[in-house]
Amino acid sequence: MIRMQKQIKLVRRPVGTPSKEDFEFAHVPVGEPEEGEVLVKTTYISVDPYLRGRMNDAKSYVAPFELDSVITSGVVGQVVQSKSPKFEKNDVVTGSLGWQEYSVAKESEIRKIDTKLAPASAYLSVLGMTGLTAYFGLLDIGKPQEGETVVVSGAAGAVGSVVGQIAKVKGAHVVGIAGSDEKIAYLKKELGFDAAINYKTEDVGTALRNTCPDGIDVYFENVGGEIGEAVLPLLNKFARIPVCGAISAYNNKEADKGLRVQGYLIKTSALMQGFTVGDYASGFKEGSQALAGWYQEGKIQYEETVTEGFDQTIEAFLDLFQGANLGKAIVKVSEIE
Repeated sequence: MIRMQKQIKLVRRPVGTPSKEDFEFAHVPVGEPEEGEVLVKTTYISVDPYLRGRMNDAKSYVAPFELDSVITSGVVGQVVQSKSPKFEKNDVVTGSLGWQEYSVAKESEIRKIDTKLAPASAYLSVLGMTGLTAYFGLLDIGKPQEGETVVVSGAAGAVGSVVGQIAKVKGAHVVGIAGSDEKIAYLKKELGFDAAINYKTEDVGTALRNTCPDGIDVYFENVGGEIGEAVLPLLNKFARIPVCGAISAYNNKEADKGLRVQGYLIKTSALMQGFTVGDYASGFKEGSQALAGWYQEGKIQYEETVTEGFDQTIEAFLDLFQGANLGKAIVKVSEIE
């Protein structure tokens, strides 16, 4: 008897903010692994803002999703059948796999994870792509020095929260920008940020002048829009701006408009550099080891917004654009046995 499973496909390219109608549940057969492949039962699915860009039919740093095809993102799962000498049944693995209950994966597409070091879901956040994004973007481009001021937008999200904590490890004065009183309290009381700004209730420009009296040396950009513009007048000489994301514009129906940055960059000799974590693939082992060490030492912690049930995956993704998540947004599909 052929086993069937649920799968989520993109059936329409979103215009503006995505809606449920852009997606479709399908029932498809569970595949059988061939030589060099394994069958993985999905445990956790990562939902991320960057997936919105892949839903457009436009050239970017990663290919767009094809219509009527399964969506893919970071997944943690458990091997239930292996035809690879590198993996055994019950191994816990991670890789970029489909939004479905089971995936057939080539041995080169996944890697084992150590659930004794950290919970499995951490490999989608602090020890996964979001943690590595924070690590390389901040340290390679931002290069924070002791006593400098680091500002992080989207600071209570999966990337921003790790950025701020690494900046504290490096001895910086850290200011986070987030969108609720709950998130502000989390940043200051739990993560040790020196200050935090609620952009929904405060004037960001005024608040930045108050919390950054010595100017801004590093601005880690996750949001763009008016928040990013409020930082520019406060940049110090030779400031660095790693540009990780611009979630404020992801659902715009027209091209984003705003201040011209050239004058600010010239006046301060500042560096503004975009990046993706894939730029640093050769250093993933080094970054993972550093993050794991800080995690074990208690210098870095993380928060997750976990949505229960595969059927809630679309809602969990849509919630990202309402700022509903604290830390990493994850969907829990099954238990690890």
